[in-house]
Amino acid sequence: MTETTIQTAPAHKSALHDFLAPDAIAIIGASTDPTKRGYKAMVGLIKGNYRGKVYPINPKVSEILGVPTCASLDDVPGTIDLALICTPAKTLPGLMAECGRKGVKGAVILASGFRETGPEGAKLEQEVLDAARAGGVRIIGPNTSGMFNLHKNVNLLDLRTAKPGDIGFISQSGNMLLSLVLEAEYNGHVGFSTYVGPGNQTDVGFNDYLRYLGEDEHTRVATLYVEGFRDGQRFLQAAREITPVKPVVVYKSGATELGKKAASSHTGALAGSYAMTVDLLRQVGVSVVHNSDEILPVAEGLALMQQARGKRIAVIADGGGQATITSDRLSEAGLALAELSEATRKRLAEVLFPQASLVNPVDVAGSSDADPEVLARCVEIVADDDNVDAVFLVGMFGGYHTRFAESLLGGEMRAAESMIEFARRGDKPLVIYSLYAPVKPPALRRLHEAGVPVYASIEYAVKVLQALGERGQYLAWQHGQPLQESVAPDETMQAMFSRAQTEGRDLYEYEAKTLLRTHGVAVAGEVVARTPDELAAAADAFGEQPLAMKVVSKDILHKSDAGGVKLNLVGEAALREAFEQIMASCRAYDANADIRGVLVTPMAKKGTEVIVGVVRDPIFGPVLMFGLGGIFVEILEDVAFRAIPLSRRDAESMVEQLKARKILAGVRGEPPVDKAALVELLLKVSSIVTAYPQLSELDLNPVIAYPEGYAVVDARIITNRSVLNP
Repeated sequence: MTETTIQTAPAHKSALHDFLAPDAIAIIGASTDPTKRGYKAMVGLIKGNYRGKVYPINPKVSEILGVPTCASLDDVPGTIDLALICTPAKTLPGLMAECGRKGVKGAVILASGFRETGPEGAKLEQEVLDAARAGGVRIIGPNTSGMFNLHKNVNLLDLRTAKPGDIGFISQSGNMLLSLVLEAEYNGHVGFSTYVGPGNQTDVGFNDYLRYLGEDEHTRVATLYVEGFRDGQRFLQAAREITPVKPVVVYKSGATELGKKAASSHTGALAGSYAMTVDLLRQVGVSVVHNSDEILPVAEGLALMQQARGKRIAVIADGGGQATITSDRLSEAGLALAELSEATRKRLAEVLFPQASLVNPVDVAGSSDADPEVLARCVEIVADDDNVDAVFLVGMFGGYHTRFAESLLGGEMRAAESMIEFARRGDKPLVIYSLYAPVKPPALRRLHEAGVPVYASIEYAVKVLQALGERGQYLAWQHGQPLQESVAPDETMQAMFSRAQTEGRDLYEYEAKTLLRTHGVAVAGEVVARTPDELAAAADAFGEQPLAMKVVSKDILHKSDAGGVKLNLVGEAALREAFEQIMASCRAYDANADIRGVLVTPMAKKGTEVIVGVVRDPIFGPVLMFGLGGIFVEILEDVAFRAIPLSRRDAESMVEQLKARKILAGVRGEPPVDKAALVELLLKVSSIVTAYPQLSELDLNPVIAYPEGYAVVDARIITNRSVLNP
C-alpha cells in the first residue's frame, strides 16, 4: 500500500478521453420497455446521478423516464460526446453517417450480426467502419456489452452494485465483468474506474484501451480479459510504455492449443500458442494470471501495493501446517524464502517463545495466542531485514478473539493499526492470509478498509506476491535496457533473397548459413559440390576430419527421410560414394525434384543441442524462440518466446526460463555451456530479422552449444514471397 498519487503514462494523449468520460450522451434506440438496453441505459444514468446531458433518441414517444426525447440526432440542441446505439445492425451505416454530421466523438454499438456471422456480416461491418471514419467517429464494438465510467457516474449497463474504485477493466466477456462485480461486492473494498467491452474491435482495440487506462487518473491498475488480440504488435508497444508507470493484468483465454496455426517450419509449429502469448506479455511487464478467479485478487494487490523489490518473502505464521503449505506454494510460484540475518533472528527471539522457529518461515508457536500484537512486531522485525522483499502473514489473525478470548479483540485492533502504519510508511508489501477472512472480523475489516489486502486463500495471496515480485524485477531489469538495433542489410544478401523469391523458393541451406555468417554468427565452413568432380575441393579443404554431406534441393525439405544425408565421411573416395548414394535415393524419393548438388561440411563436435527459431506471427509480428534441442523441443516443448527486437535482458531471460536449464549448467560431469555466447547469438538473430523483411521463418536446429562458443549445424530460412527487397 502506498500513499503516492496514481502515475499516468506521459507519452500520448488518448482520444478515448473525449468519449469515455462524456459530458453529453445520446441513447439512440432509447426505449420505454424495461427489458431493452435502451431503457436500462437510461435507468443507469438517472439512478447513477449522471450530471451530464442525456438525449434519448426515439421518434415514437415524447419522453422516457421524464427525459424529453428527440426524433433524431439532428434534433439534439447541443453537442454529443458519446452515442449508445441500441438499434439493429442494418441501421448502423446510416446512423454512423448521422453521428459524423453531428460531430459525435464516439459510438458504443451493441448490435451483433457482423463479421462473427460470416462474409455478409463482415461486409456490413466494413461499411459501418467506413462511414464512421468518414465522419471522424470512433467505434466501441460492435457486438459489445457496453461501458461504464463510475467516477463520471456513467453507467450504461445499470450495474448498481459496482462501486467506484481504481481497477480499470476491459473484457471481451460481459459475464466476466458481472463475475468480477459480484466478487468485488462480496469483497466489499474493491471498486472500478472504467469498464469497456471491446466486442469485435472494429476500430478501437486493446492497445487503445490500455493507453487510455494508462493515462486515466482514476485507474491504478489496468486489467484485461482477452480472447484475442487484433494487433498484438501495437498492444505490446503500448504495454511497454504503460507498465513502467502502472501495473497491467491480463487473463488470456484459450490456454489449450486447438487453434494453433500450422506452419511449415518447426518453430512455426510451436508459435501461435498460448505459451507464446504469455511469454510476449511478460516480456513487456504484463502480469499474466492463468485462472479467472485470480483476476480480482491480483488486480487488487497490484493496485494497492504496485510492486515488491524482488521475490524474497518472509513468512510469519501461527501454525506449522500452514507454514509448510505456504512454503510449497511460494516455491511453485518461483518465489524464495528470504534468508533471515542473525540480527533479525535475535530480535525475533526477544519477542517470541523459546519454542518458536526463528528461521523462515517463522512459526510463532503460540506466542501470539494471548497477545496478537506480537504478530505486528514480527512483521516490523523481518521487514527491517535487507534480505526481505515482502512480508506474508499467515494464519488466524483477526480471529483470536473468537478462537481464544473476547478480550483479545483490543489487541487485534491495535495490531491491525500497527500493520496499517507499517504499510503506509514502508516500501515492502505486507500481504495477509487469514482463515477467518470469509467471516470478516473487525480487525480484518479495518485492514482492508485501510488498503492492506487480506485474502481467504493462501494460493491467491501467493499469486499476488508473485505478481508484485515479477513487476519489481521487471522494472529493475528493464530500466535503461535498449532494444537490439538492426544490422545494416548487405547488398549481396539482398540479391540472394531476390533470386530465391524470383525462383519461388526458400533459401538453400548454404545460403541461409552465408547470411548468418555475413552478420557475425558462428557457422562452420562448407563446400557446395554440384558434380562428383567438385568433391575434391571439399576433401582438400577439410582434410581428414569427418564430414557430413546433405542434398541441396528446394523440393526436398526433410533430407533424412529422402536418404539425402550421409555422415562421418573421410576422404574423397568416401565423398564420391556418398554423393552417388544421395543422388540415387533422392531421385527415387522424388523423381521430379530439382537437385542442385550437395553441401559438404565438417561434423560438429559433441555438445548440448539447442534450437533457435523465428516466425512472423500474424498477430504479434516477428517472434524469436529458444529451447533445448532433441526431445525437449520435440516432445516437451520446453521453449521460450520473445518479440523482436530484443533487449539484452530479454535474451538472458530466455536462456534462464527453460525448465531444463540445469542441462545448460552442466550435469553428470558435463561442463556448463557458454550462456553468454548463446545470448549473443539470440541478439544477432534478432538484429538480422529486423534488417531483412524478406525472411519469413528461420530454424537453426540444431545449434551445438559448447563450454566456449557454439556452432550452427543446420539452418533453414523460409522466404516471404510477398515482400520484395526494400
